[in-house]
Amino acid sequence: MQTDSNSATTTAQNQTIESGKLGWFDDVLLLGIMAVLAGCGLIYEYLLSHYAGRILGALEAAIYTMIGLMIVSMGLGAFAARKIRCAFTGFAVLELCVALCGSLAILITAAVIGFGQQLPLIIANTLGLPADQLPDGGFIGTLQKLSEYLPYVWGILLGLMIGMEIPLIARVRQAMSEAHLMHNAGTIYGADYIGAGIGAAIWVFFMLAIDIQLAAALTASFNLLAGFIFIWRFWHQIRHVKLLLVGHFIATGILVLLALHGPQWEQNFNNLLYKDKVVYAKATRFQQLTFTERLRGNGLAPVHSLYINGRLQFSSSDEHIYHSFLVHPTMAASARHDKVLIIGGGDGLGLTQVLQWQPKQVTLMDLDEELVALFKQPSSDMPEDLSRALLQLNQNSLNDQRVNIMYDDAFNGVDKLLAKEQKFDTIIVDLPDPSHPDLNKLYSDAFYLKLKELMSNDAALTIQSTSPYHAPNAFISVANTLELAGFDVDQYHHNVPSFGEWGWSIATLSGKSGRSRLESMQQLPVDDPWLTPGLIHAAFEFPGNFYQNKSQIKPNVLGSSQLYQYHQQAWLENQ
Repeated sequence: MQTDSNSATTTAQNQTIESGKLGWFDDVLLLGIMAVLAGCGLIYEYLLSHYAGRILGALEAAIYTMIGLMIVSMGLGAFAARKIRCAFTGFAVLELCVALCGSLAILITAAVIGFGQQLPLIIANTLGLPADQLPDGGFIGTLQKLSEYLPYVWGILLGLMIGMEIPLIARVRQAMSEAHLMHNAGTIYGADYIGAGIGAAIWVFFMLAIDIQLAAALTASFNLLAGFIFIWRFWHQIRHVKLLLVGHFIATGILVLLALHGPQWEQNFNNLLYKDKVVYAKATRFQQLTFTERLRGNGLAPVHSLYINGRLQFSSSDEHIYHSFLVHPTMAASARHDKVLIIGGGDGLGLTQVLQWQPKQVTLMDLDEELVALFKQPSSDMPEDLSRALLQLNQNSLNDQRVNIMYDDAFNGVDKLLAKEQKFDTIIVDLPDPSHPDLNKLYSDAFYLKLKELMSNDAALTIQSTSPYHAPNAFISVANTLELAGFDVDQYHHNVPSFGEWGWSIATLSGKSGRSRLESMQQLPVDDPWLTPGLIHAAFEFPGNFYQNKSQIKPNVLGSSQLYQYHQQAWLENQ
């Protein structure tokens, strides 16, 4: 009798759903699921674009491209949802697929890219080729280049599946209702928009600060949870429900593994991109930091290098060449050295050179507090040998009592200095190349006009200005932009082995130009083991035809992205 009673109850529940009664609980449940999935979808967009930006080195462009591709794919997915006969079964399958793809996309991409970079070495070792004859180009080069765009492939795939979610949820709501739901689409889209907003907040305030693979696994877990809840509530409407439940449990195990070990697996794949041994890696809120070590033997100190988003920032073997040319000509051209401003340079290496001039006060402005911390007081999880090497390299300069550190975006941080009516005897701008639009504004006329207001009349300013050999138009555009802002500008260059030929721009406001101020210098006022007056004087010489098209090269007016375009075009041609 009890069995008959249970059977009758189950039959009654089925008939209730099939007869089309959409209860408030089911409606709230479906709309809640839709809101959660909308948040997950937005986070997937940010995750993939963020990762693509770190691979391609153009974060802003990657974000816009990824969002555009995913929106178009979502539209196509919405059309494709018509082909799914059973909305209940289709939705359960869909969330399982989204969870698996979303959690594995970054890890698989890292594995493919790492394998592509190691393939030449594998072939060379197999065939016994010498180290200077690694196979390059052809199929290998194509594989390496195409693998960089894998995040966009995942974005399209996820976009197609995410686009199916709203139509399927709408059909489920309609199937459970006695009559046509007049505001079905509007209600679902309302939940979708609110969920997307919550997802954006979670990304900004939480997920940016954690490992990107862990963030992917956590996001996918919500897709899987939505699938479990949906299966539980609509068990009798879903075909092959037991098989789908088993699939969800298997996916749960995969997500647990990815949450526990995925970040380390991803990092191991990323480490394959570097020729030297990776000894420490850290993802900050703004960038991926990777430290490598190359042992040299014969009593020589190891060579340590820092890569940011896969691009070399310095090598301990020759960083002194770069920073000596960045700092000493500017300091020598300044009438006084009491107050110095350094923009960028969070590693403290440029600061080390500045402190040789015995300034009274140095203000260092950098965006990434976590990066500065690694060079100021290395993290406990950093290898002890690396910690000692970094502090020895910058001579513990970031802990000097004369140094005031500001953590801010340079464009806005300079406004705070202006509000305090600060003036500086020397300004040194050591920012990354304008390799994406967000950095472009820090090479604009508007930014240089701000710096102009911070300078004493007899002060000097130096800008890191990319390579005059690889990107001559970008290099000259920096000078033209400074001139547009009212500076008297000279440019100089020198070979830095790790980077190749590199260049800087020195600017003054009144009196003699930077080059003229340095011409009479016969001895460098500070003791530098590398730099000599002769090297400084020679650095201002360029080939006779180098500036022949200077008048045709446009300055970088704020909003134009002109310098970014020059830089991207130059490095694209060199690649």
